[in-house]
Amino acid sequence: MPRTGERGGPQTRARIAEVAARLFLERGFDAVTVTEVARQAGVSSVTVFNHFPRKEDLFLDRAVDAAELLRAAVRDRSAGVDVLASLRETTLRLVDAGHPLSGVNDRSTPFFRTVAASPALLARAREIAADLQRTLAEELGRDPAFEGDATLLAAFFIAGYGTVLAETARRLIAGEEAGALLDDHRARFERLFAALRNGVLVL
Repeated sequence: MPRTGERGGPQTRARIAEVAARLFLERGFDAVTVTEVARQAGVSSVTVFNHFPRKEDLFLDRAVDAAELLRAAVRDRSAGVDVLASLRETTLRLVDAGHPLSGVNDRSTPFFRTVAASPALLARAREIAADLQRTLAEELGRDPAFEGDATLLAAFFIAGYGTVLAETARRLIAGEEAGALLDDHRARFERLFAALRNGVLVL
């Protein structure tokens, strides 16, 4: 018989992720086992891996959300709106909402500190970035209205986004308050899009 809630689908996944995040933030990613996460979430280790193929994905659990946001920015943009404008709108909307993927919300500092302390999480974050780059390039390549270089735009955008997040992470870990650097964080994204628009790519 499965333990209570093992068949809960999205609710079970959310509970596992919540428990894992709490343990990782309290003790560090490398000090916590999947077995401990499963026990505290009230499920089996098999159930954990059914929802999260890798231990790292228990903490870096928004890759699917990020991929869907990229696809939607290309697919669902209004007529007459180019891809770069749509990506900019999506990015700034995340920042203004304090979304976890924006890099500036109330959990950003402990999140970045935990990632920075774990070589396994850093390596997985790089893999996720490469996957997102491929996702965006493929979506651009399927879009008949896009006439630019899909591979270049995807590479520059994902690298630029990651660079903005990395600098913000460095400052947060050094002790700056998220609210104090929010305007600069947003301005750096604006500079990224200005560079893509005016200095790197013609779309």
